[in-house]
Amino acid sequence: MPRRHIHVTGAPEAPLRAALRALRTTLDAPDEFPADVLAEAEQAAKAPRLPAYDATGIPLFTIDPPGSVDLDQAMHLARREGGGYRVHYAIADVAAFVTPGGAIDAEAHRRVMTLYFPDGKVPLHPPQLSEGAASLLPDQTCPALLWRIDLDAHGLTEAVDVRRALVRSRARLDYSGVQQQIDAGTAEEPVALLRDIGLLRERLERERGGISLNVPEQEIVEHGDSYFLGFRAPLPADGWNAQISLLTGMAAADLMTATGTGILRTLPAAPFGEVARLRRSAKALRIEWPHHTSYAEIVRSLDPTKAAHAAFLQECTTLLRGAGYTVFANGEVPVPAVHAAVAAPYTHCTAPLRRLVDRYAGELCVAAVAGEESPQWVREALPGLPAEMALGTRRAAAVERECVDIVEAALLKDRVGELFNARVVDVQERDRAVGVVHLEDVAVVGRVEGGDGDLPLGERIRVRLTQADPGSAKVVFAPA
Repeated sequence: MPRRHIHVTGAPEAPLRAALRALRTTLDAPDEFPADVLAEAEQAAKAPRLPAYDATGIPLFTIDPPGSVDLDQAMHLARREGGGYRVHYAIADVAAFVTPGGAIDAEAHRRVMTLYFPDGKVPLHPPQLSEGAASLLPDQTCPALLWRIDLDAHGLTEAVDVRRALVRSRARLDYSGVQQQIDAGTAEEPVALLRDIGLLRERLERERGGISLNVPEQEIVEHGDSYFLGFRAPLPADGWNAQISLLTGMAAADLMTATGTGILRTLPAAPFGEVARLRRSAKALRIEWPHHTSYAEIVRSLDPTKAAHAAFLQECTTLLRGAGYTVFANGEVPVPAVHAAVAAPYTHCTAPLRRLVDRYAGELCVAAVAGEESPQWVREALPGLPAEMALGTRRAAAVERECVDIVEAALLKDRVGELFNARVVDVQERDRAVGVVHLEDVAVVGRVEGGDGDLPLGERIRVRLTQADPGSAKVVFAPA
């Protein structure tokens, strides 16, 4: 997981645009789609493989950031007679448009994941599909994998079904609008139930020891002729929406383990040393962390709108390193088969427009519910998917990490030599004159080096900006 998410409001200035263009070349980000891929996409958009089951009567809606057009998921939430809830969750059916072994399929295996830059994205699939025919856009009838998950009154899963269906979303909502409607009490029941179900699932997550990190998004906001950095804290609606995706990923993992064939998203428990390092960072940020309080509990107590808590949440993402994909077949389910942050078996299956593995996970689940063997093209690709996804994940993480550095350097390039108030949030064990500082007045977390003595972990110090070069993508401070 990246250190920070980046979002640009307004048009980035020329030096920043130039640095981001250069980064695409440095990281070997895919460029335009080849002509044969675009031609195949045009044809597929006109003639997808359509299912017989018509579920267009279900009034689905999507929740995504404003302006999003690559819409993977749409949902409808309802109360069940006799108690409990029914979740309908439609996932874009990419396999309805992609021919195994064809040009689009080969290009998707080369790209692996959609890459997000502050000034745009490099999509996994051609826009004719990812932003058009395959996207769950409002008032567009399209094929999907339609999940039906029945929950009891406590939010526990009682029954699961997934099948191919024609669906039609009725509304494209965003997180802020959903939050406002729910808070004002004006949301219609299918939207209002997002809070009810989300809170129940969050409670179950706490009980099983799972963790959801509400990491703030770093924003570059245009202000007149200049730009400034800030943090946007996630809304409760972001978390409730994420719980629906987690619910589906856990249901998919259960289907796979029950049939003995699948691909799981796994994460080992964090080493003790990493947790100890986070305890030092918490102390540095003046966050009280009693010895009897678990990591999961301290994370849930944080308020991402507070600067110190936001900085600590960014540090917490380091415990998610080591996540990978585990393939199994012939009933040989891996042990353990758990994602440590989810605290349960889990898989990626809800973002097939943006992530390669999800198309395969969806096929495995449809076959499992139908009591059929999964398609041969899925079985043949499974063994190679973990390595492909690892490569794609590393590239995506590098893009996001380097984008953060470039943006910070571009926005601070005219302030080299200035002094800033900062707090030391980390110190290297091997060289205690080198560490990390969190600036108090600017949303920047950067490297500090060059002092004569040990950095005072947790203390407030003055630092001088010594380097801010978008070309080298580095921001460096020195104790003043």
